[in-house]
Amino acid sequence: MEVSPLHHSCCTWLPIRSRFASISPRMIPRVSSGSTRRRNVCLASFSSETLIGSRKEDGKRRKAVNERDEAEDLKEWMHKNGLPPCKVVLKERPSYDERHSAIHYVAASEDLEVGDVAFSVPNSLVVTLKRVLGNETIAELLTTNKLSELACLALYLMYEKKQGKKSFWYPYIRELDRQAGRGQLAVESPLLWSESELAYLTGSRTKAEVHERAEGIKREYNELDTVWFMAGSLFQQYPYDIPTEAFPFEIFKQAFVAVQSCVVHLQKVSLAQRFALVPLGPPLLAYGSKCKAMLTATDDAVQLVVDRPYKAGESIAVWCGPQPNSKLLINYGFVDEDNPYDRLMVEAALNTEDPQYQDKRMVAQRNGKLSVQAFQVYVGKEKETVSDMLPYLRLGYVSDPSEMQSVISSQGPICPVSPCMESAVLDQLAQYFRTRLASYPTTLSEDESLLADPNLNPKKRVATQLVRSEKKILHACLQVTLDFINQLPDLSVTPCPAPYAPSLR
Repeated sequence: MEVSPLHHSCCTWLPIRSRFASISPRMIPRVSSGSTRRRNVCLASFSSETLIGSRKEDGKRRKAVNERDEAEDLKEWMHKNGLPPCKVVLKERPSYDERHSAIHYVAASEDLEVGDVAFSVPNSLVVTLKRVLGNETIAELLTTNKLSELACLALYLMYEKKQGKKSFWYPYIRELDRQAGRGQLAVESPLLWSESELAYLTGSRTKAEVHERAEGIKREYNELDTVWFMAGSLFQQYPYDIPTEAFPFEIFKQAFVAVQSCVVHLQKVSLAQRFALVPLGPPLLAYGSKCKAMLTATDDAVQLVVDRPYKAGESIAVWCGPQPNSKLLINYGFVDEDNPYDRLMVEAALNTEDPQYQDKRMVAQRNGKLSVQAFQVYVGKEKETVSDMLPYLRLGYVSDPSEMQSVISSQGPICPVSPCMESAVLDQLAQYFRTRLASYPTTLSEDESLLADPNLNPKKRVATQLVRSEKKILHACLQVTLDFINQLPDLSVTPCPAPYAPSLR
């Protein structure tokens, strides 16, 4: 599985019987795509009466929808349409916010043993690009040159949404509405947070990643009209609605994030089938960094074989891939405090102004490094990573041409290391880790105090969990560096001046 709290100011991605369902083809003005008048008329149709209401009103609306539509749940609909008997049941837990619906999750309906097939969803109930676009070649062309699979799947479900109960996927879309892009902790992806909420991530590079991802979604939104015309099946099914006329960007973004939170990356299938939406899959399934169970494709279905015993009623988990906590938060809205794949990136770069830059670049490449090298610092592996960085940094500190010739003629990443050079390298590294730690507005102990508060806002909780995990890695790196400094034979040696020292970012 591998991409403004908008709910405050407009609709969540998709309460089914309001908003999009009320928009008829006649409401979409048939004028040129570049027309300002068309854009204004279209946006006017999404009036405050339709989209924007108080959270209290939205909560009442959700409750009414649930009471009216919950008679047949997702699993019943699936059984009616080909789902064979399975060993799971849908249960619910309350949301932290009473204005949001409770969270549904998949639990074992009976005791399960390792190797049991929990469920097997037939391909007729799985949404893939092959199904959406009807042509594998077109699907591969579009996702190679224009849009991501997530954008295509989101667009398809948004059009299906407009058909309301006429859509075959109505029960599944209704379930996605209910989840509203929330993970098992009931927290939305930071892509849907306000700027004030993103401030919880100050100091973390994840905050910039969120903005970059949001910009990417905007670029994909701007390509929707082109893709819609290229995709014959979409054009034939929905001939009256150009995507950017039918859906404002905010709505597309919410749909994109909701799809992102539940898409499954299938292995050993064609490119047009590798990203799939599987009812009973995530986010109804919990994610676990140490879980090894994955949804897998068979000839005619997608099934889940459990990797551990479950008691009846226990929530069932699947593996979310080797993702660091920053990706888990952006993609699914949660942080795994016991994540063995958590990591930070340290970027080191040779100084391009250095007269010996080309020689150093050649030596770095000979030893498997680049002129701009990203070092991944995995949790628990901080000493190994710092040790791997030191030869690269020492290379950057070499200034004497004769020493450089010695390095070029050597067969390994060995640089002549004087006491003052080693002191300078370690001093730069220690200062770098101190600077990164100082960029956070809170200390590690202050984070611990915040997390001890049972009433802490859930978004602030997951953000604090993230920055705490990052600080632990940085503190460990700093300690490793200080230990190396303390092992120097003479701590009184002044660090060498370095006119062309490598940079650290």
